[in-house]
Amino acid sequence: MRDKSIKEIEQSLFQLENISSEVRHQLEDDSRKGVQALLKRWDERHAKKQAIVEKYLQMSQYEHGLYKKGDLYIAGIDEAGRGPIAGPVVAAAVILKPDAALYGINDSKQLSKSRREQFFKVIHQKAVAIGVGIVHAKIIDEVNIYQAAKQAMIKAVQELDIEPDHLLIDAMKLPLEVPQTSLIKGDTRSISIAAASIIAKETRDRIMTELGQTYPEYQFSSHMGYGTKAHLQALDEHGPCPEHRMSFAPLHK
Repeated sequence: MRDKSIKEIEQSLFQLENISSEVRHQLEDDSRKGVQALLKRWDERHAKKQAIVEKYLQMSQYEHGLYKKGDLYIAGIDEAGRGPIAGPVVAAAVILKPDAALYGINDSKQLSKSRREQFFKVIHQKAVAIGVGIVHAKIIDEVNIYQAAKQAMIKAVQELDIEPDHLLIDAMKLPLEVPQTSLIKGDTRSISIAAASIIAKETRDRIMTELGQTYPEYQFSSHMGYGTKAHLQALDEHGPCPEHRMSFAPLHK
C-alpha cells in the first residue's frame, strides 16, 4: 500500500464492500494521516450501510415469518391525510415481491420528499400488486376521519389485482375476511406497511397539488391541506371550498 498515492488508495478502497484483514493491517500500519482519514471514512460508510441492512432485516421479520407459514401475498396497508383540514384521506395496500430488497425504506414521514419520490418509483417496480383507496372530504365529514381512513384502507385492499393471503395493517383492524395483523407504528416495523405509507403519502401529495391548480387561492401544494398560518389566512379571506373538511377545527366553528 505504501507504494500507492493517497488518491490511488481512495479510488480502490471505496470500490470495496469489505476489507480483508490483510488490507486493513496494511492501511492501519500506513503512517500517512491521509490514509488513516480514508480508513476512518470507509469504516463510517460501512457502518452506515450495515445499519441500513440491519434495519431492513428487522423490518422484514413479519413478512418472512408469514412466508415461512406459506403466505405468499402479504399486503402492507397504511394511510395518509388524517390530520389536514382539507383534501381526501388516501390509503394504499402494497404486496411486495419477497426479494424486493428496498434498503433504506422507512415510514414516509421519516423520509425526505426526494427519497419518497425515489421509493415511489422503485416500489411500483418491485411490487406484485398495489391498490389505492381515496375517501373525500364530504365523506370524512359524514362518518368521521377514523371511519373514513378505515373505508380508504378497505378500498385499497379491494383494488389489489391479487387476493392477499395476509394483511399487515398500521394500527387498524379491518372488517375483511382476510387474516390480518395490526401493528402499532407499523410503518417503522414492516417493509410492506412502510411501502404502503410511501404510496399513500405520494399519491395524496399529487392529488393536493392538482387541487392547488383548481383552487389556487389556498396554495394546497405548499401545505397539502394542513392548517398552516398561510392556509388559515386564505380561509379567512376566501372562505372554505368543497375540499375542506367542515367537521374539523377551525372550520366547524
